[in-house]
Amino acid sequence: MTDLSADLVQQKQLLREKLRFRRKHFAANLDGMAQLAAFRALPAPLSELLADHDIVGAYSAWGDEPDILPLLTGTAAVSAIALPHHAARVAEMGFRRWQPGESLVKGPWSTRQPVDDAPPATPDLIFCPLIGFDRRGGRIGQGGGHYDRYFAAHPAALRIGVGWSVQEIDTVPRESTDMTLDAILTEQEFILCGDRL
Repeated sequence: MTDLSADLVQQKQLLREKLRFRRKHFAANLDGMAQLAAFRALPAPLSELLADHDIVGAYSAWGDEPDILPLLTGTAAVSAIALPHHAARVAEMGFRRWQPGESLVKGPWSTRQPVDDAPPATPDLIFCPLIGFDRRGGRIGQGGGHYDRYFAAHPAALRIGVGWSVQEIDTVPRESTDMTLDAILTEQEFILCGDRL
């Protein structure tokens, strides 16, 4: 890992633009049946893994991010779900419990999140959306550092990135604050990274 530098920041921003373009066009070109099938069945190792965790952190898909909530709410392996929550635009990210059918509200970053008075939660396994990834667990997110800070504060939580297969790159440029993923789920495969799973 390297320290933050102007060159690295610019490199990651260029990758974000390229990978957002890829993701947008890939998702737009999926036909209706492919969209329905994507992220609707749990790979066997993931099903077993979910059964071992009390609270699973997920996210409410935004734009062309893969929507994994139907996958998680449709399985008995998940006993409780928590979604990211921001109290304000400058606040650290936390998680709050959410159940299917409960309202989601627009948060300060324009993403949908649980209502402010939903019970706080500390998930022990977290699915996070990706802009890009590599097979060693490198991740490119939106650039705000919310997930990296949360992961650093909760190192025991397992970290699973979710993205479309076209978001894979050879090597993600790494900063000293970037947290490695334990696994990546795409519409094609479940990729194990590192040795925590």
